[in-house]
Amino acid sequence: MNNRFVVIDIETTGQSVAQGDRIIEIGAVVIEDEEAVESFCTLVNPERSIPPFIEELTGISDEMVKGAPTFHQCIPELMSMLEGAVFVAHNVHFDLSFLQKLLEHEGYGPLLVPIIDTVELSRILLPTEESYKLSALTEQLGLEHENPHRADSDAKVTADLLLLLLQKLRQLPLMTLQQLELLSDSWISDMGPILRQLIEKKMHDHAREEEAFDIYRQLAIRKPVKMKPQEEEIITTTDTFQSFKDRITQEGGSLSKAFLTYEWRQGQLKMMEVVHEAFSNNEHVLIEAGTGTGKSLAYLLPAAYFAHMEKAPVVISTQTIPLQSQLLERDIPLLQKILPFPINVALLKGRNHYLSLWKFEQALARGCEQDSYDTILAKAAILVWLTETERGDREELNLPTGPGSFWATVESDGVSSLGKYDPWFSRCFYQRARMQAAKADLIITNHALLCTDMVQKNGLLPSFKQAVIDEAHHFEEVASDHLGKQTDYYSLYYFIQRLGYGDKEGLLDRMFQLAAKEDVKLTVDEEKVKTILQECQLELDELFRMLHRYVLQNRSSSKSDVGRLSYRYESFREQGTLWEAILESGMRVHLMMKEGIKKLELVLTCFHDVYDQLSFFDQGLLTDAKGVIDRLQEEENNLYELLLESDPNAVYWLEIEPRGAKNATFLYSRPIEVGESLADRFFATKKSVVLTSATLSIKGSFDYQMERLGLHDFGVRTESIPSPFSYKEQARLLLPTDIPAIKDVSEEEYAQEVAIKIWRIADCSSGRILVLFTSYEMLKQVYQYVKDLSMDDSLALIGQGITSGSRAKLMKAFKLHEKAILFGTSSFWEGIDLPGNELRCLVIVRLPFAPPDQPLLKAKLDKAEEEGKNPFRHISLPQAIIRFKQGFGRLIRTNQDKGSVFVLDKRIATTRYGRAFLESLPDVPVYKGTLESLIEAHKEWM
Repeated sequence: MNNRFVVIDIETTGQSVAQGDRIIEIGAVVIEDEEAVESFCTLVNPERSIPPFIEELTGISDEMVKGAPTFHQCIPELMSMLEGAVFVAHNVHFDLSFLQKLLEHEGYGPLLVPIIDTVELSRILLPTEESYKLSALTEQLGLEHENPHRADSDAKVTADLLLLLLQKLRQLPLMTLQQLELLSDSWISDMGPILRQLIEKKMHDHAREEEAFDIYRQLAIRKPVKMKPQEEEIITTTDTFQSFKDRITQEGGSLSKAFLTYEWRQGQLKMMEVVHEAFSNNEHVLIEAGTGTGKSLAYLLPAAYFAHMEKAPVVISTQTIPLQSQLLERDIPLLQKILPFPINVALLKGRNHYLSLWKFEQALARGCEQDSYDTILAKAAILVWLTETERGDREELNLPTGPGSFWATVESDGVSSLGKYDPWFSRCFYQRARMQAAKADLIITNHALLCTDMVQKNGLLPSFKQAVIDEAHHFEEVASDHLGKQTDYYSLYYFIQRLGYGDKEGLLDRMFQLAAKEDVKLTVDEEKVKTILQECQLELDELFRMLHRYVLQNRSSSKSDVGRLSYRYESFREQGTLWEAILESGMRVHLMMKEGIKKLELVLTCFHDVYDQLSFFDQGLLTDAKGVIDRLQEEENNLYELLLESDPNAVYWLEIEPRGAKNATFLYSRPIEVGESLADRFFATKKSVVLTSATLSIKGSFDYQMERLGLHDFGVRTESIPSPFSYKEQARLLLPTDIPAIKDVSEEEYAQEVAIKIWRIADCSSGRILVLFTSYEMLKQVYQYVKDLSMDDSLALIGQGITSGSRAKLMKAFKLHEKAILFGTSSFWEGIDLPGNELRCLVIVRLPFAPPDQPLLKAKLDKAEEEGKNPFRHISLPQAIIRFKQGFGRLIRTNQDKGSVFVLDKRIATTRYGRAFLESLPDVPVYKGTLESLIEAHKEWM
């Protein structure tokens, strides 16, 4: 193995040598025997001017490179340094290809050196990192990076990263290294020789690895950490909850000792008592707990006490991953620290969140000849991840997800479950999570799994009678999704492709090959089955293309917030030749699919007598096939019900992506109301459910939530616990009077006016501003107008869907700038935390009324009108107020925060219903006036 590495970084005038771009700085670090032994850095005269944006990015000016050597003069030293070395760079293709082309330009031959790309190696060896950009990795790994975008600093930190990666590689078990070596021929990096040397060395030291890893069937997996023996209980069965709570929360108690500065909160103590009483009295309760109450601990403490004393589990359900992470990483460890008795806590998610070791083993066994580059890297990353993970949860991994991704082929979805015949059963991550949940006192889960558990015959969660539903304002929406149906072209196509009708890797071909090998007589003609599947796929493609055209042709289609066109339909009331053709095609698909599935099931039946004699792999093939056939049947049933049946209590609609594929059509149905189903299938089966959120009431009333959730007949207790924050002292609500009324101007004129107002607020304010929109289209327009108004780069603009990255990445970028505007919609109205100086100003562009032409909302409005109710006041207004309260809650997050909320929608001050928004807020001072006067008042106050 070559033990000499040269880590290189270059700064250039642009991307293309052919278009005249040249190098302006070269940095290099030489590593021998895994130590940095030499460094080199020089500015380079590009013999052309440096573009302004490159000068701004790097800090390198024309003046600085004036007397520097040319690239031609640098070549001898560079070539001498690279002789006999491995060329290393972060995104090696750019640095190497740029150098190659410049060397050719100077008359030199190709640079033939082995290479390592630290981006690629980081994706493999650091599979849980959030980002693989050099700046992000240095921050995540704690590496010193003094001067980003300068070649010497970038080369040094890349060298540090390489050393860290090589160290990580040495720590991997032999089995993992051997599997990585099999994949390495397809990598960009020439890692084969390095891996082979490490394997040879590990062969002599293999026995020690058995202690740290579980080596089984060609995979190395981290052994589960053995729990320490639990301490003896300090609490006695005679302790009342009051005495238990007082011991923990009183001055000098375990709670105050756990914090450097513990804030005693009356609301938190009150909520603890309410939750305990609900569990003790077998009653359901709605608790609106204002921001800053500390509601997580307020329900966790009585839940833990109840679970311990009654030996009965309590389920804690959240809507969002951030809150789930907060519970697991912050609140549960604190709880375990302050409790006088041990408590078992388990996290349980939906099955597809967990890796299937059986499916991953099969994917590795099939080789990588047909795999894409991303799939090969995903396999390598998972091999490394298996040596680290205890949960096998995809949320830990930084891999592409969704249909078509590698994860979709190895997730534990139940399709390929071998049950007790699975050789991985005792090591299965999903089964491990279920077993932990079965022994737990507190089970942390999400609304989606809770609702899946509610609608499925075989429960996914252990039996429970007490639950806490946090972020409860989302519960009805999630229940609606799980009580409805949906399908799309890809969902059907995917399972047909998994079966295959001409692919030797398809399940169908492999089953027929197995039949020939085992001399199993099949009663089904192979070509007949393949023909049916092929015809099904062609018919499905045509059906979904017709549905796509039908939405485009229908003028009553509406646009969703994600840019899709939607159309609400009633199957037996639609008219026209195109719809008739759709129904005929749907029936043909149904009949063909029914025939095809029947024949596929007959194929499986033929293996019944020999099944027990087959190998695990062959049994797995048949189980996999059965699972796929069952899922195909399920999707076909969904299509039949969505297209060829009609439930008067449900709403049906189609969605398309106007610029997407012509068969990219999605069919949905949802119950118009879920209250009755929730009452019968959930609340009536539980003794006590605590539903809590910061936003449950409208002007102090819980009637809206009670009706949505079907709780009116349960004698539900309601409690409002005010926020401990002093909104009178900490916040201002500012309502500009010089903004045009929405109905008086066009969408574009309104966007221009909003952009000017936001730009003025930003120009006159210090710090960061969060701007909340109700429409992505409006967000894009306003973002562009504000960008045009900002002549310099002193103001950082970060736009959801415009600036690349997840919500977490956008938040991180926002916090990096002293002066920035974050433009957000949908998910940014809640679940983000920007305390202190991270946010001083919040702008709400419009009152958050949902578009009334959204299919499900329109059906709810129509139903309310049929029942003689005012649809606007009964449905639209309460929804908007809940959303508005969520948005308002982004500003004040601690008792030290201070800031202003600007609302750029005159309706809040000029309409009767606008008063309902104001009356649902905490007691915050409200000011009206011209924008300039409000800005001045804001500046003086801050």
